[in-house]
Amino acid sequence: MAERPIVQTIALRKTYNPGTSKEVEVLHGVEMQAFAGEFVAIIGQSGSGKSTLLNILGALDTPTSGQVLIDGIDSATLSSDQLASLRGTKIGFVFQFHHLLEEFTCLENALMPVSIQKGAPEKDDIAYAKKLLTRVGLESQMNKRANQMSGGQQQRNAIVRALCNKPKLVLADEPTGNLDSHSGAEVFALMREIAKETGVAFLMVTHDDRLAAAADRILRIEDGLMTEIIPPSGYPTK
Repeated sequence: MAERPIVQTIALRKTYNPGTSKEVEVLHGVEMQAFAGEFVAIIGQSGSGKSTLLNILGALDTPTSGQVLIDGIDSATLSSDQLASLRGTKIGFVFQFHHLLEEFTCLENALMPVSIQKGAPEKDDIAYAKKLLTRVGLESQMNKRANQMSGGQQQRNAIVRALCNKPKLVLADEPTGNLDSHSGAEVFALMREIAKETGVAFLMVTHDDRLAAAADRILRIEDGLMTEIIPPSGYPTK
């Protein structure tokens, strides 16, 4: 039996202000998929539909038509509560700005999704968070508050937060965009390694051609349509 994609879209369309003079279709039948352990870069000009696509994949927005399957579940068939549960159990998010809570420690921030889902983390949850924080080089930072860490450390903390619920899919929106080139390269390499180690599917929106070229695959959105670049012709290979 063929491997089932972790995330898949089928004839995905998104239209804003339908039926009005301001109607605009942002996504025009997007078809894409990503598998366990795969690291996929999504590129495109500003306004091409990248953020809209990411919001729909993350169950933060709904498509006008078409399907989004997350680990085989059609998100369009779910209630609001079920969508919230899907986000909390199947999907992790990493943003350009880490959005850590400054009044909480590194460990507490990492465990935030677990605390939201369960009310309080269990011993196994805490042990897993500590394991991940150690894996990303934050063992000595666990009890420090967010504002006591560097930008690169904060973003690594945010990556662990995205992974603590053991999601199937991580959506990263310009995750290195707020970092210097050295820290950005470190964070990117870390995400790629973790994708392979954990089997999580990573989808990363980026404007950085060099990072995109190092992904397993590159998907380009242009005028609401998606194409795949194999090999990444016209992109640096190192």
